[in-house]
Amino acid sequence: MLNIKVVSWSLGLFTAISFVLCVIYGLLVPPSLHMAPFLEMVLPAFKWLTFWGFCLGLVESFLYGAYVGLVFVPIHNFLARRCGGTGMRA
Repeated sequence: MLNIKVVSWSLGLFTAISFVLCVIYGLLVPPSLHMAPFLEMVLPAFKWLTFWGFCLGLVESFLYGAYVGLVFVPIHNFLARRCGGTGMRA
């Protein structure tokens, strides 16, 4: 059985770190290779290269990851019980 708190926090931090890496990548490469258009599409109200845009993108990224954990863990635990398997050990 998976622990919902551990998985949600892990996925939230993973997506937040991935967001920061995407921003750093965008600062290092030429504009034609930026992730800015993609980030602006998937993160509501995100604006590239502003302080508030960065903060909002970081929070939204974390929340997306946490949401995945909150939805995935109950489904996994239900199926692990239902199918008779022990599931993954946390």
